[in-house]
Amino acid sequence: MNHLMCRVQNFEIVGPHTIRIGFDDCTEQTIHFQPVLRGELYGPLSDPAYFERVTLDSEVGTLVWPNGADFDPATLHEWPKCERAFVEMASKWELQMA
Repeated sequence: MNHLMCRVQNFEIVGPHTIRIGFDDCTEQTIHFQPVLRGELYGPLSDPAYFERVTLDSEVGTLVWPNGADFDPATLHEWPKCERAFVEMASKWELQMA
């Protein structure tokens, strides 16, 4: 099994819970995160002010938030392929907290 190796190089918040992400292979993804902002780790990011506290961890090459929430850069890079599974996982996190 091969794991894509990529790094986030830059990002821009372009809307509520939406970030345009630039990768080291010169590709971009624009991701609306709201559907996965559930559970103990990602739930706090549903607050727009907290979501906007995102930073780029240049050491690991991904987006991070003050509470330790982050996403594998390969997941972000391949978001169209991963989004459905991530949303399904997020709905389970929400049930676990109920």
